[in-house]
Amino acid sequence: MDLDKGHTRLIIDTCLKHGLLRNQAAYVLATAWHETAHTMKPVREYGGEAYLRKKKYYPYVGMGFVQLTWLENYKRASKELGVDFVSDPKKLLDPVYSAEILVIGSRDGWFTTKKLSDYITLAKSNYVAARKIINGSDKATLIAGYAKEYNLDLKRVGYGEKASPVPSQPSPAPKPAEPVKRDPEPSTVWWRAFIAAIFARLRKGA
Repeated sequence: MDLDKGHTRLIIDTCLKHGLLRNQAAYVLATAWHETAHTMKPVREYGGEAYLRKKKYYPYVGMGFVQLTWLENYKRASKELGVDFVSDPKKLLDPVYSAEILVIGSRDGWFTTKKLSDYITLAKSNYVAARKIINGSDKATLIAGYAKEYNLDLKRVGYGEKASPVPSQPSPAPKPAEPVKRDPEPSTVWWRAFIAAIFARLRKGA
């Protein structure tokens, strides 16, 4: 999969921000890949305006990376993000808002009450059943295949891995200070002999 396609990197960063495991992030990316028709850009539900007006949930039609639909889901997203999507549904096409909804909504079970940790944990990656987070079993096997590919790609780029700190080398033990060399003090005996010699010469010269 192409990790530079559309807003893929933004979604990855949002997954990291909210603490998703690598296999969970892989499923989130797979969902976006499917729901945006492989563009990885927030989109509005396909169909002309006349067609969409016939939908019982109009004007709260599918929007964003996850195709958020229905007034209640728009209200939930507005409350959680502090942004009024009800009055202005097209704000859901903002990639930053859309990524937050995709990631947090999948993690916390906004859409169907099913959440990522129900199917994907450190111990398991039930990508097929995870489709229940979004839309029952529709295209579940297909999307699971995308998730497996994304998981390998995320592993390759080191998703969630922190560089191990380089162990610091212990500082060498300080060398003991060398004793200061001092000239030995002159011997008292030597001085006495010196002074005695001077007096002897003085007597001879007297």
